[in-house]
Amino acid sequence: MLRSGGSRVPVLFPPLGHRSELSMPNNSYPDRPPEPGKSQSPNPHEFPELAKPGQPPPRKRSDSGSMEVLKTIGLSLVLALGIRHFVAEARYIPSESMVPTLEVNDRLIVEKISYRFNPPQRGDIIVFWPNERLREQNPELKDAFIKRVIGLPGEKVEVRDGTVFIDDQPLQEPYIAAKPDYIWGPEVVPPDSYLVLGDNRNNSFDSHFWGYVPRENIIGRAAFRFWPPGRIGGIEASRPVQSPLPEAAP
Repeated sequence: MLRSGGSRVPVLFPPLGHRSELSMPNNSYPDRPPEPGKSQSPNPHEFPELAKPGQPPPRKRSDSGSMEVLKTIGLSLVLALGIRHFVAEARYIPSESMVPTLEVNDRLIVEKISYRFNPPQRGDIIVFWPNERLREQNPELKDAFIKRVIGLPGEKVEVRDGTVFIDDQPLQEPYIAAKPDYIWGPEVVPPDSYLVLGDNRNNSFDSHFWGYVPRENIIGRAAFRFWPPGRIGGIEASRPVQSPLPEAAP
């Protein structure tokens, strides 16, 4: 230090041979003896600015940025898989079985939350995995199906005279492409199962071929169409109406 007028003036550039606190390892002072077994020379790894001439300073770790990117990607994947498994997923229509309500190549959002709290209702359009009978007929079948819920657990269902009957009451179904030209039933829908039919009744591979859909096979409800642009919008469940049969004349 240089002294001037009784006050200390810091020396910005110490004279050669002078040892300052910054140049001493372990914050030692010039008037303190070095610890046994330790050299007084500074450690260039602790003080990169004191590295020998021509010796590059040690590189700083750059893996922290890579780790942050990996963490972000991992979190995004977890969120995407979680949303797909528990909340919603996208599906497309590969066939004409649901015409005119859904057309080929329509893209849909299938929501998976509502059926965790409430059972499917008549008129809902559901996406589901093939039942056991279908898997036995075609073990390699892995595609999901999409149909409309018609028969609920415990109901007697019959198709005749171009009409679906539920517990002997005919259904009014304005959404179908044409009246069914086949006869089926009557049968009672088993517990925790559903009878499903395509809106294109005469061109649909549905319950009147292979039986019922267990509730555990249901993936979710078709809720929103996001493609094509001209048909974007919510998919409202059309509720078929049961019409009582007219009373016989006396």
